[in-house]
Parts: sequence; C-alpha cells; structure tokens
Amino acid sequence: MEHEQDGVLVLAGTPIGDVADAPPRLSAELAAADVVAAEDTRRLRRLTAALGVEVSGRVVSYFEGNEASRTAELVRALVDGQRVLLVTDAGMPSVSDPGYRLVEAAVAEGVRVTAVPGPSAVLTALALSGLPVDRFCFEGFLPRKPGERAARLAEVAAEPRTMVFFESPRRLGVSLAAMAEAFGADRRAAVCRELTKTYEEVRRGPLAELAAWAEDGVLGEITVVVAGAPPADPADVGPEELAALVARREAAGQHRKEAIAEVAAELGLPKRDVFDAVVAAKKR
Repeated sequence: MEHEQDGVLVLAGTPIGDVADAPPRLSAELAAADVVAAEDTRRLRRLTAALGVEVSGRVVSYFEGNEASRTAELVRALVDGQRVLLVTDAGMPSVSDPGYRLVEAAVAEGVRVTAVPGPSAVLTALALSGLPVDRFCFEGFLPRKPGERAARLAEVAAEPRTMVFFESPRRLGVSLAAMAEAFGADRRAAVCRELTKTYEEVRRGPLAELAAWAEDGVLGEITVVVAGAPPADPADVGPEELAALVARREAAGQHRKEAIAEVAAELGLPKRDVFDAVVAAKKR
C-alpha cells in the first residue's frame, strides 16, 4: 500500500544521443526534485546545461559501484517525503542500467514510483531493424566469458520472438560469431550503432555476414536485433536434431526432463519420441 505522506520516486528517461529528444517533463522534474540520483554526475551537468535547467535539489551519484549502499539512503529520503529523481547516462533507468534495486526497495516501503517516459535504445533499434516487432524479448548484455556466452545463446536458440541485445563495440565481432554458431549463419539480424547521433548506422544482414563486418572492430554504442527462430516442421527434425535441442537446453542449466518436455511441446511431438532420441544419442 502506498503512503500518501511519503515521497515519490521518479524514473526519468534521458536522450540516447540527440539531446533534442529529451522529454519535455524531464526539465521540470530536474528543477523540482529534492534529490537527483545520477549514474554519472558529470554527464548530468552536461545534460542540464544543454537543457538550460538549474537543479536546486541535492545531487548524488548512483551507479553500479555504490548502488547497494546508496539505495538505503535514497529510500530514507523517500520515506521522509522527498521527491527523488533517478537518471542514468542514457535511456530508461533499470533497463540494463541502475534502478531496479531502488524501485524494488521503494515498492517494499509502499512508496509511489512513477516515470517520465523517454528515448529507448531497445525500442528504437527494434523499430529500425526491419525484423518482426509483433513479439520481442530483451536479453541485455551477453556474458563476457565464452562458455557462459555459449550457454546463454543455446538457451535462446529456439526462441521464436525477435531478440534485442546490448553489446560492447569491443566484443561485437566475437558475440556475432557466437550467435551465428548458435542460431545459424543465415539467421537475419541488424546491428544498430550510435542511434540518434551524427554517425547513426543500421547494418542488416545474416549473422555470419555481420560477424565478418565487425571482425576488425566497430565504434559507438551498439544494439543488436536478431530474428527469432523459424517454426520447425516436426517432419524435418530427426532423432539427432531432437537430441541436440535437448542438449542445448541442458547446457543452459535445464533439467533433462524439463528440456525434453519443452522440445516436445514446441515441435508438437510426443515426449516419448524426444526421450527415445536422447537415449539413442547417449548410446551412440
């Protein structure tokens, strides 16, 4: 239950590139907040200068390194009736950025949480990708370690929805190559670079082609959009492929029984057929 006498936590979207994309309410909230929690206070100063806004409230940093300790401080301010504005370097707080921990704590205290909608790299890249947008999922950043990255990709290899990833420009080529191996070299994808900025670029093509393009390095903020897995025709899936589908899920941490049930459900096959294929593969 929310307490009327308590403060309000405001999550504010900030421009992902062009400062002209700042939502109109952002300036008003920056000026009115009792506390502004910023992922990078230097970037906040540049943003407020560009918007011509003077922040009268207290400014504190709120980033991965101090998120745990500062959350309690901000919740106390909220419970004391203050208006706390949370901004990250770009886009919406909590989406692969600091914020979730504070929202969770504020909700637990019954504090009202609201948002100033703003630019989103996820939705912008999705719209520009040229891939289906009726159903999609956001996968954030892939793990840095090769084994963990391969396991994560194996986990979503059969995902039918369009997938959106964030990636570092330094790891883009390696990640695209890993996607090509896990999803197939011909799976359609789009690499969206420097969205809304001067050198915005959207490169579309098969994963293998994009991996070759990125091999020598790419600069800028990167969002990758990958088409979902095409529906499988059960008649075209042999025992070895069934066993491989189960093995991928097991590698991602699923129990074999659950993996067998999921593969059977996705292909419309009896669970016994999938189980027999797994047993036969083990014997081989």
